Amino acid sequence: MQQDLRGGGGTGGGALSYPPEQLFQEVAYLAYYFHWSHSEMMDMTHTERLRWVAELARINRTLNEPSDSDSFD
Repeated sequence: MQQDLRGGGGTGGGALSYPPEQLFQEVAYLAYYFHWSHSEMMDMTHTERLRWVAELARINRTLNEPSDSDSFD
């Protein structure tokens, strides 16, 4: 298993073998909603970052679901 070399082998973001395109998408999504710094997001583990992405997606789905009052029937 590869160690995260940033920070001397600590338990930082762990993005060494992570697909760059997916990493950019996750970071952009979190930055858009939370306005966190680049270093804050990159210091998260992959699992933690994915958890925040999943939670934001859930919130967006809930907010974008049509309510009963939106019905035109």
